[in-house]
Amino acid sequence: MPSAREIPSELSYPDLVWPTVLAIRERGGSASIEEIEASVSRRMSLSDEAPAAPHTKGSRTEFQYRLAWVRTYLKKIGALNNSARAVWSLTDYGDKINEAEARDVFRRVNAEARANEEDDDASSEPEEANVAVPAENASWVDRLLEIVGSISPDAFERLAQRLLRESGFTKVEVTGRSGDGGIDGVGILRMNLVSFQVSFQCKRWRGSVGASTVRDFRGAMVGRADKGLIITTGTFTADARREATRDGAPAIDLIDGETLCELLKERRLGVTVRMVEEIELTPAFFTSI
Repeated sequence: MPSAREIPSELSYPDLVWPTVLAIRERGGSASIEEIEASVSRRMSLSDEAPAAPHTKGSRTEFQYRLAWVRTYLKKIGALNNSARAVWSLTDYGDKINEAEARDVFRRVNAEARANEEDDDASSEPEEANVAVPAENASWVDRLLEIVGSISPDAFERLAQRLLRESGFTKVEVTGRSGDGGIDGVGILRMNLVSFQVSFQCKRWRGSVGASTVRDFRGAMVGRADKGLIITTGTFTADARREATRDGAPAIDLIDGETLCELLKERRLGVTVRMVEEIELTPAFFTSI
């Protein structure tokens, strides 16, 4: 993890907690990760470059990496819950938390962790570089993105093809022809009585996909497909997301690395979810026989 002096001051962990809480509050108490990121960036008046700066490992940006830990620490103190579909919601406590309490979350959680370990230095203020938990406890999303990011571009296209098939697409083909304007494949999505021709593009990137990529892809698919889809292991800049839904232009759906991981988990593609069986005894049953 970068040292404190290498991290932009506007991205310090304590500074990100309160805007995260406010971002969820303004959406009625629950929000998706994308909504949280957009709102926090706007509230902190960040430039487009700041949220797009890559993290040292994995496909997330530094901004996304830090907000992920902010959500994790808010969950540790009982202020946030999250559903299987990556929707985060405030608890009753989270809805009442104030700014001072929010800024104290990281110090509080780390102090409690050190106290539980009977650390003699538990009373000292945690350093910025020691805020996150050890690397071996990195999230499954980060580990999965590392794995997917290491496969070949052709394999990533085939993975996208399989994912679309598992999601209800038919006649999914990987084209990958040069000079095809970035269209890597096509498929048909049927919804009730209506079918849509969909073109998709795969970007096995660590960085952020910009607005120019979205514009170029739209230009290639116009007249050839009803809808467009860009799948990346990285992220999309704010400009790219605005361009994807620009008025007067065909909308393009964007799947970033985090969303891709959730979809792979839901379809059990390379991800195994084990349910833990909890056994509870009922002594009253035996005494009543």
